[in-house]
Amino acid sequence: MTGAKAKALLEAPILPTLLRLAAPGLLLVVFQSAISISDTHFVGRLGTEPLAGLALVFPLVMLLQMTSAGAMGGGISSAIARALGAGDTARARALVVHGVVIAVVAGLVFTVFVVVLGRGIYRLLGGEGAALAAALAYSNVLFGGAVLVWIANTFASVLRGSGNTLVPALALVAASLVHIPLSAALILGWGPFPQMGIAGAGLAYIVGFGLASVGTGLYIWRSPLWPLREDWKLVGRQFREILRVGLISSVSALQTVVTAVVLTGLVGRFGTAALAGYGVGVRLELLQVPLAFAIGQALVILVGTNIGAGRPERAKRIAFTGAAIAAGICLAIGATVALFPRLWVGLFSADPAVLESGAAYLRIVGPFYPFMGAGIALYFASQGAARVAWPVLAGTARLVIVIGGGLIALALAAPLAALYGVIALGIVVWGSSTIWAVRATDWARPS
Repeated sequence: MTGAKAKALLEAPILPTLLRLAAPGLLLVVFQSAISISDTHFVGRLGTEPLAGLALVFPLVMLLQMTSAGAMGGGISSAIARALGAGDTARARALVVHGVVIAVVAGLVFTVFVVVLGRGIYRLLGGEGAALAAALAYSNVLFGGAVLVWIANTFASVLRGSGNTLVPALALVAASLVHIPLSAALILGWGPFPQMGIAGAGLAYIVGFGLASVGTGLYIWRSPLWPLREDWKLVGRQFREILRVGLISSVSALQTVVTAVVLTGLVGRFGTAALAGYGVGVRLELLQVPLAFAIGQALVILVGTNIGAGRPERAKRIAFTGAAIAAGICLAIGATVALFPRLWVGLFSADPAVLESGAAYLRIVGPFYPFMGAGIALYFASQGAARVAWPVLAGTARLVIVIGGGLIALALAAPLAALYGVIALGIVVWGSSTIWAVRATDWARPS
């Protein structure tokens, strides 16, 4: 980070600086959403079972991305931003080395975990027969290259920590532009490409992240962050600097995945149409997460740099400015779909039962989306300040409410609307608790 760039992060007006840093991430959201839609479309042309297999693997893919990019990636960005904010470039270079070591180890753990336990996990989620076979074909290829996903997201996090959000976004956008046609060609066997079926989508995923890791790695190689010979010595203190944020944040990622799985199981008790309607409704919720993530990544940089420079008051103002932006975006989306739910649900189904379930979800949960936006933004701001314990506990409270309230609703034979009310309550508790925790925590005290 140059002196001029550091000065801008420490002294420039907060709102335009925050928007400038978030803009590349918002662009990336478009392309990452396109990957999800295109893979679903082309796998769907293979039949219902491969499409079901894709859905079975989704929670583990989500966990892979959330831990490597949002959780441990946030820990890396935060540590580097605080080091550069304090003017310690040597420590920042050493953190790059330690971050890559963590990425390689974590990627290998994911590979072994899914290859060994994948069949049992997919069966637990309801996979059997051809759907289970499709899930294994897809996940064995994708998670076989999990190290590449971890390295790409680690390099991206290194650059974000230095205040550069444009290069990692462009690298991942370029990877998306490769992934989409390559995935289609490998799934369906276009031209000279072999027809790999659903496994082709997994291979395209790994190829894209491999290219992104090469691009961002080359950029770091030519930057002041490239480690010198003396930076390659592994030191426990540098691992702790990353892991004290990254490990706790990984718990939050796991809670998010468990919450999604539990809610799917609970809603499924009300029948296929209810589950389909819920799935359509929650898809809109999931589309808002990357939007808040883009703002959150900018917050990690700005908050971390200001904390490192000893400016906790400005860091707090930055945090709540970002939270207000994220909440405002989610409010606009939530209010619109709560008033006109069929604008969204009608895009995916004409089944009256599905429309009824999806519309009910959006009417009940949609108005509370601002709490979700603020919660995600402040969680990332807390990463920048290396104070993630309370935001993670807020996520735990949401999980407890969802499980406990959901089971009570089922035991009382309550209508589906009651379960949607439990989901809304969980979001409110999560968001408001995170807001309270960040406001109450003294960021001036050593963490």
